[in-house]
Amino acid sequence: MAHLRSRRRLALAVPVVLSLTASLGFLPSAASAAAARTDAVARTADGPELAYVVNTRTDRHTLTSVQRAITAAGGTIVVTYDRIGVFVVHSANPDFARTLRGVRGVQSAGATRTAPLTAAGTTDEGAAQYLTKAQAAKAASASASAGESEPLEADQWDLRAIGADKAAKINPGSRKVTVAVIDTGVDDTHPDLAPNFSASQSANCVGGKADTSYGAWRPAKPDHYHGTHVAGEIAAARNGIGVAGVAPNVEVSAIKVADPVNELFYPESVVCAFVFAADHGVEITNNSYYVDPWLYNCMDDPDQRAIVDAVDRAQRYARHKGTLSIASAGNSNDDLDSHSLVDASSPDDSTTTTRTVDPHECFDVPTQLPGVVTVSATGVTKAKSYYSSYGDGVIDVAGPGGDKYQIPDTPSKNGRILSTMPGGQYAYLQGTSMASPHVAGVAALLKSAHPRATPAELQALLKAQADNPGCPAGPYDGNGDGVVDATCVGGKRVNGFYGFGIVNALRAVK
Repeated sequence: MAHLRSRRRLALAVPVVLSLTASLGFLPSAASAAAARTDAVARTADGPELAYVVNTRTDRHTLTSVQRAITAAGGTIVVTYDRIGVFVVHSANPDFARTLRGVRGVQSAGATRTAPLTAAGTTDEGAAQYLTKAQAAKAASASASAGESEPLEADQWDLRAIGADKAAKINPGSRKVTVAVIDTGVDDTHPDLAPNFSASQSANCVGGKADTSYGAWRPAKPDHYHGTHVAGEIAAARNGIGVAGVAPNVEVSAIKVADPVNELFYPESVVCAFVFAADHGVEITNNSYYVDPWLYNCMDDPDQRAIVDAVDRAQRYARHKGTLSIASAGNSNDDLDSHSLVDASSPDDSTTTTRTVDPHECFDVPTQLPGVVTVSATGVTKAKSYYSSYGDGVIDVAGPGGDKYQIPDTPSKNGRILSTMPGGQYAYLQGTSMASPHVAGVAALLKSAHPRATPAELQALLKAQADNPGCPAGPYDGNGDGVVDATCVGGKRVNGFYGFGIVNALRAVK
């Protein structure tokens, strides 16, 4: 499964622009370009068929000439996003990307995977723990005694931690606000999700081209439960069934991007998702994943640079049209403000290698893209979750993601997050994947209260209403093994563990 990570917005903005500008420095002569195209056509059957992104200027002349060059180089265009200058292409020519990089008007081009198209994640930490009948009965009894509206709400410590239970009595969110879950798909037939599901803003973007046929947004397999769990955390209805979401009256949609075979989130699918969300009036997207196959995309690698470029164009387009994107920071307990991290999981679609990367130069996408809200995870004690990545100047805000070492005083005594699962079920998960939708839910409440707020204004509001516990007074030992696991840098107002603080749903609606 893919694991989601974090973002450093300001650090990314400069390298992307400089790298892409530098790539325009060499433009081959017409003769050499023609020779390269002729050679490419002759070699189209020499390699496995891969998917590519080709990123160009957006004027009509450039788009037309690049389209011809793609065909001449042995490429088949899957879809063209002309407003952002991104082509999604399939080709078996091993020199396809190199050839296209030499075409006038092409600003970057690269393969989006290392495994063939014929071959064949997320940031939840550990396996799902399904709710048993006995646990459900115990929670229902406790919920009834506490006067809570949902039978399983007694086990939802996360709602109380951010005041979402009280916020729902003031403003449960507007039906005019939609949060799109870019993920593995959502089971919209779940009784807690059906009342708030927006089919008209849902699609299957796997492969890079949106399929809006009925039900295409649903999980490909029963174990592709991640998106359904995330959707419940955001907007499970207060309908007397199961659980409640942070914003139980807003709409939620599903944009499926997980490959049906290996559950990987390839770049072309994510590009499609951001564009689709923007074009269908989605106010907020939740992104609990990283773009496969590279955990970090290094700007000195032309393929990885093209991935950063393509996804960044798509999310910038969405932001320009009024969509705020929220993303999780990752589960590796990495300091994303450091200059050296070990990536031992990339590429995750073929043979992995171990490499050392600088997170200031090698970016987790989409979480380190400019304007995306980066979220770290906390447990019931409001301490940073033991697995959550962090970093001074990287994390924007924090939200409940669960922590098995932080035990709540609930019927189940389970420190993970309880939410919806396919087939009308419920289960506990933990991870920054769970923290991000809590923040997305609070952002939806803020958008409900401030309908004219721009993405930048919403991001500022998220930071303003957050509660910051400050760095721990002593050494941080998240798993209690006696070893210092992380160092918090910063002050009470802003720091590397919580950014501007843990989001507060009650403040969002007051």
